[in-house]
Amino acid sequence: MTWRIMGSLVAGVLCGLLFKVPGGAALELGTDLSLAVLLFVVGFSLGEDHELWKKVRSLPPISLAVPFLTAAGSVLGAAGAGLLCRVQMGEAALVGAGFGWYSLSAVLIAQSYDVAVGTLALLTNIFRELLAILVIPAVAKHFGKTAAVAPGGATAMDVTLPIVAAHTDGRTAILAFYSGTVLSILVPIIVPLLIKLLRAG
Repeated sequence: MTWRIMGSLVAGVLCGLLFKVPGGAALELGTDLSLAVLLFVVGFSLGEDHELWKKVRSLPPISLAVPFLTAAGSVLGAAGAGLLCRVQMGEAALVGAGFGWYSLSAVLIAQSYDVAVGTLALLTNIFRELLAILVIPAVAKHFGKTAAVAPGGATAMDVTLPIVAAHTDGRTAILAFYSGTVLSILVPIIVPLLIKLLRAG
């Protein structure tokens, strides 16, 4: 999937260099439709799992805070990293608010805020997913099973879920799925909110 995403990005850049679309109306319409379809598919997949809330209720109450702590750490960590990389703190926080869901966050940012920041969000969140795959085993071993859920962010419900399950246990796998689901729901809420705050500032 990562290679497909990168390939699509490169193909888009090449087409943008070679072809000109008057006014960009067709591209804007395509972006709107793609975003709508993406959100519909995510909602459908959540509604399709009739056991989801039963699984969530089986978790210890303290575990319910995991996705919100992961979200806070992602946004604050990205803002701090922005200082080191000379990126505006607000924009760095916006990139971090993708929580690893590069397809949605990048489209939202590019469409509603800035194409360059959207591209940065795409690349950053792709690298987050790749790094999560690499570090989850070490995090589980040295920092505990629950900590292994955080690196994957929103991808803990799909791409990185098998990695978490393989290096922890069944209960942690359920926690990972729950955390990834909540973070996926938060992305289309927090990203537009941060964009609004940046525009207001």
